[in-house]
Amino acid sequence: MALGASGTAAGPKPVYSDGYKNLVLGLLVTAYTFNFIDRTIIATIGEAIKVDLKITDTQLGLLGGLYFALLYTLLGIPIARLAERFSRVNIISLAILIWSGFTALCGTAHNFAMLAAYRFGVGFGEAGLSPPAHSLISDYYEPKKRASALAVYSFGIPLGTMFGAVAGGWLAQNFSWRVAFMLVGLPGILIAVAIKLLIKEPPRGHSEPEPHPSLAEDVAAEVHEPAPPKFSMANELKEMAAVTGILFGKWPVLHMVLGVTLASFAGYGAGQFAPPYFIRTFGLDYAQVGLITGLVGGFSAGVGTLVGGFLTDRLSRRSPRWYPLTPAIGLTIATPIYIVAYTQSTWEMAALILLVPGIFHYTYLGPTFGVVQNMVDTRRRATATALLFFFLNLLALGGGPPFTGWLIDQFAQYAFAHPGQTGIWSALTGMFGGGETAASFTAACPGGIAPQGSPQALVDQCQAASALATRQGIIVTFLFYLWAAFHYLLGSFGLVKALAEARVARGEAA
Repeated sequence: MALGASGTAAGPKPVYSDGYKNLVLGLLVTAYTFNFIDRTIIATIGEAIKVDLKITDTQLGLLGGLYFALLYTLLGIPIARLAERFSRVNIISLAILIWSGFTALCGTAHNFAMLAAYRFGVGFGEAGLSPPAHSLISDYYEPKKRASALAVYSFGIPLGTMFGAVAGGWLAQNFSWRVAFMLVGLPGILIAVAIKLLIKEPPRGHSEPEPHPSLAEDVAAEVHEPAPPKFSMANELKEMAAVTGILFGKWPVLHMVLGVTLASFAGYGAGQFAPPYFIRTFGLDYAQVGLITGLVGGFSAGVGTLVGGFLTDRLSRRSPRWYPLTPAIGLTIATPIYIVAYTQSTWEMAALILLVPGIFHYTYLGPTFGVVQNMVDTRRRATATALLFFFLNLLALGGGPPFTGWLIDQFAQYAFAHPGQTGIWSALTGMFGGGETAASFTAACPGGIAPQGSPQALVDQCQAASALATRQGIIVTFLFYLWAAFHYLLGSFGLVKALAEARVARGEAA
């Protein structure tokens, strides 16, 4: 059956086997895994970059956050609008080639400005994956399985974080951070080719239930998909306004959007500086830190991501309120466990405790994405994901790492000027009121360490201030998880009605 540029078709609905749908989902998970490897590897090798290029934690946070997120968020919307009309498979394949190339180029950067420019390029390419991928998955999987399928897709986040940490740490330790960038970028070419050759473009709305089914499980035998409306700027603005009204004008959806944004803000911010924390506090090398943060974090986050999707799909049969309640409960449980882990005196105990919180923390991904996809029409799904990611990543990915990096810089300044004072509250209340110049820590400890040949007392003071500040900055960032949980709780009120109204608006059976 021939498909047009937009993937439209009329006539008998194509039948996709469960095996083929699993292949599609597997390829998209692989793409998302490398998406996160290339996006987050900078966290693992960031300490090596900081020392080599003599930059601050604020600058390191900008490289891992805002400088990536700007083009990633801004271009996501126009790319999504293209995905509503043209082949989502082609868009994804091209996007992978672009971000993989720029990731490899990061290894050639010789100063902060060059590395920042290449990070902009990585963000440009990665903007083309998730909006069309969410739309594809929603066409391959019916509503009752959508949260689970999107949770499996989101499994690429912990997988990518894990492989990026392990591979990046080993490569940085045995070769250099430049080699790490180059080697993790190149496999994207093979992934792009596999997606182009193996994934078919399904008709829009392929897995939606028919308006008046005779049985609950029935789906339409024919698909008569209307052609997309002719392009006009007025229509584009109208479509984006309609989706924006759903995301930000519906009380329960708004609070789930705020919840995922705040949770991601804390996750990106704390995650960026978790590897440096183990290096600065316990003196581990890059390979050791990659194994710890990759395997420990990957395990707990992976379990949590899958549990969040499958558990919520099951619980939602009782009430859709479980879509936001599951993340609300999970984030509330995870927060104090994270804080306890980052107050341990040995890395072994910290790593052991960190096996637990991600199982609860990452339950928010599948339910949130599932609700967003179920709230909009079939030709607005890529747009909905893009608008969600625009808001989420501009604030969370763009702001989280720089915020935590800035906090660490401020805490380091205070700790350097007040050795022996280790309380977070005293640092928060006192670090902005002292008479010390803001540059004293960075001037005495460029790159966070004392210059070669410095007295041992200065070496120790730099190390102690850097380690304490990193712990304090991460712990403060974790408190955003509780704020996110509160919004998810608010989102549980009115969600049943909102989802029912969305089904009626699309002409589906209640």
